[in-house]
Amino acid sequence: MVETAFLLLLAAVAVDAVVWTLDTFVIAPSGLDEMRTEMGGSGAIQQVAMSAGFLILTSGLFLFFVFQMRQGRNWARNTLAAAAALVAFFLISSVSMNEFDRASTADVIYDVFIGVSPVFLMAGAVLLMFLPTANTYFSTTKHTNQQAA
Repeated sequence: MVETAFLLLLAAVAVDAVVWTLDTFVIAPSGLDEMRTEMGGSGAIQQVAMSAGFLILTSGLFLFFVFQMRQGRNWARNTLAAAAALVAFFLISSVSMNEFDRASTADVIYDVFIGVSPVFLMAGAVLLMFLPTANTYFSTTKHTNQQAA
């Protein structure tokens, strides 16, 4: 179960990066286009660079916790669960504020099924991390690369 949770969390990071890339550069109106309109070319590039840097920093920190969880560290499992709860709370609050004022059904479908998929992956991983078999893994692993028997 822990290995599956680990893979789901890796997938969540990868999907989040893909969604950020699509929203920033591909899906019209792209974030970059909107920023160019508001800030001009150089301001938009600077903002995209800051956003990418933040994504890399937070993804790296998240991956650190994911790998620590895989090694049996209970504090990492708890931290990931708390992070998943915060992300879910943020998603729910942002959806309730402005999610369905999009112009087309395709935009809503993209946001619901693609943009939210990292949260679903994280929720599935958290569920797997707290199953009774996973509890055994975290209580018997000696905090090394050895897995529980």
